[in-house]
Amino acid sequence: MKRYMNLALMYAIAAMLGGIFYREFTRINGFTGITSLSVVHTHYFLLGMVFFLLLLLLEKNFSFTAPKTGRILAVYHTGLNLTVVMLAIRGVTQVLETPLSSGMDAAISGLAGIGHLLLGVSLVLLLVQIKRRLSELKA
Repeated sequence: MKRYMNLALMYAIAAMLGGIFYREFTRINGFTGITSLSVVHTHYFLLGMVFFLLLLLLEKNFSFTAPKTGRILAVYHTGLNLTVVMLAIRGVTQVLETPLSSGMDAAISGLAGIGHLLLGVSLVLLLVQIKRRLSELKA
């Protein structure tokens, strides 16, 4: 449970730093439009901090953690951080109005998509693991 709390705290700090970076980077560059940087903050808060706080509560009540949980969560972390890094890269290029080749544009979108895919797969695997644990408790 301590691990989940530490991860929630880490992602809360990352979310705040992402929000500060968004606000200050756009202000310094005089950017007032829409940018992908604006969602870095919310991705880390919801998919990072809130997610691990929920896991903390589930672990406290149902003790669902199994040997495979660490591997599933490693995929989750990879997916979340890959997604956020690609959002940040996309946002910085938007703020700086950096022209991207079609290949670079597709690469950024593709990597963000892979990050979302990893998030989705690991989330489903974790939910299946929790469901199995709940089924064991009912029996």
